[in-house]
Amino acid sequence: MRNLMLTIEYDGTNYHGWQRQDNAVTVQEMLEKSLKKITKEDITVTGCSRTDTGVHALAFVCNFYTQSNIPVDKLPYALNSILPDDIVALECKEVPQEFHARYWAKGKKYRYRVINRAFPSAFERNYACHWPYPLDINLMKAAAQFFIGEHDFKAFMASGSSIKDTVRNIYSLTVEQKDNEVIIEISGNGFLYNMVRIISGTLLYVGNGKISVEQISDIIKAGDRRKAGITAPPQGLFLVEVYY
Repeated sequence: MRNLMLTIEYDGTNYHGWQRQDNAVTVQEMLEKSLKKITKEDITVTGCSRTDTGVHALAFVCNFYTQSNIPVDKLPYALNSILPDDIVALECKEVPQEFHARYWAKGKKYRYRVINRAFPSAFERNYACHWPYPLDINLMKAAAQFFIGEHDFKAFMASGSSIKDTVRNIYSLTVEQKDNEVIIEISGNGFLYNMVRIISGTLLYVGNGKISVEQISDIIKAGDRRKAGITAPPQGLFLVEVYY
């Protein structure tokens, strides 16, 4: 029995997230069905995280056990001949038996894309949030610095989550603008449910004056979700990298 680590990229537009569901099509389901066609085995794939409906991934890591002898360098070719065009296998390699794509991850990097202009983009509607209001990028950059480091991010977690430990360490958080596009990139040792989208929404509120830079520290300390900004739409979010 081999333990294989697979890296894939996917366009999440047509899927209800990564995790298998009874009444919706997911990335995990499509991948497991494709692997079954290749290996003739019932395979369960373990993902590095649970991306939501409409969220994308540039390098999503997962692992699975198989008795198949197919060479690891050939498996991506076999998968890509079966998978739909919006899911692509990038790399496969054999890893230790105890490797776990989720529990072995030491951190992740996410990117959030915003189209900042009066009208939405016909081409980017599935890959960026449309924000029609003026944004002060310098204010957003200043606010971003307050998130860096180890904090209790309870105020930036979606309600209903059962997670008890809400302390996370943010390694970096940048805000850049090029023409009408604003890119927020964040890396850390882990993220709470909807944390990246709530931080992005809060930075957008700072950018157009609804929240001041000085309030960010108080919002973090208060731990009150109601004081933070909106949960930014899912289509702007990309999982960029997983650290092991």
